[in-house]
Amino acid sequence: MQRGFESIPPDVREAAACSGLPPWRVFWMIDLPLAWPGIVTGLVLAFAHTLGEFGVVLMVGGSIPGETKTIAISIYDRVQAFDNHAAGVMSATLLLLSFATLGVTYILSSRIGRRHA
Repeated sequence: MQRGFESIPPDVREAAACSGLPPWRVFWMIDLPLAWPGIVTGLVLAFAHTLGEFGVVLMVGGSIPGETKTIAISIYDRVQAFDNHAAGVMSATLLLLSFATLGVTYILSSRIGRRHA
């Protein structure tokens, strides 16, 4: 997200300020729309990262059967039960979902970037 905001040329903000826009309107009307691809990419990457975050999920949510089941805990349970095939299928599904999420993000980011250029 930081890189999205850094990519906005300072001249654009200065021109908006010279036009009489207050700082909050510059942020809402100029900065957010121009930094939107970076914001979306940051949010999607954070989401994809948390899909595989095992330790935090286990510590915060625990592993309460029927209540706090996540795919990371399911994979762990399958490995502990020596069901390597099911664990492999779930891991491959998680990997494919992550790649699909990143692919969609890059496609949408490039389309949004071309539209604003």
